[in-house]
Amino acid sequence: MSKDAFKLVANNKKAYHDYFIEEKYEAGIVLHGTEVKSLRMGKCSIKESFIKIEDDMQVYIYNMHISPYEKGNIFNKDPIRVKKLMLHKYEINKIRGKIDKAGYTLVPLQVYFKGSLAKVEVGLARGKKLYDKRQDIAKKDQNREASREFKIRNLK
Repeated sequence: MSKDAFKLVANNKKAYHDYFIEEKYEAGIVLHGTEVKSLRMGKCSIKESFIKIEDDMQVYIYNMHISPYEKGNIFNKDPIRVKKLMLHKYEINKIRGKIDKAGYTLVPLQVYFKGSLAKVEVGLARGKKLYDKRQDIAKKDQNREASREFKIRNLK
């Protein structure tokens, strides 16, 4: 496997529906042995998870569910334990400034392997209002309808 190999484990489509994603960051994740094995098998969910920056400038992800590894027995950890994310100090300072000033939030977007390392893509997001969500749905419907029409015209 090459160093740049990319294997997607979990995706958070709901985040794109509920938030405007302004910036994206790549963060390493601190895991224990059996959690890594479970991740490699694709047993991860980030649908209900969220990210917080604690007072001591540490970034943590909450409610990220990694299913217990079947062959892990006593070495398995709690599936929804709080996991530490690794970001550079300057990135944490930049994110923290925007969260405090402009009302942004941190949302996990996807979990993947980059080479042999487990990574989380973190999005700096701003919440959508209900009318924004309706506009997005209407645009998707229009695009789907237009592509369907284009397909039908080109088949004749």
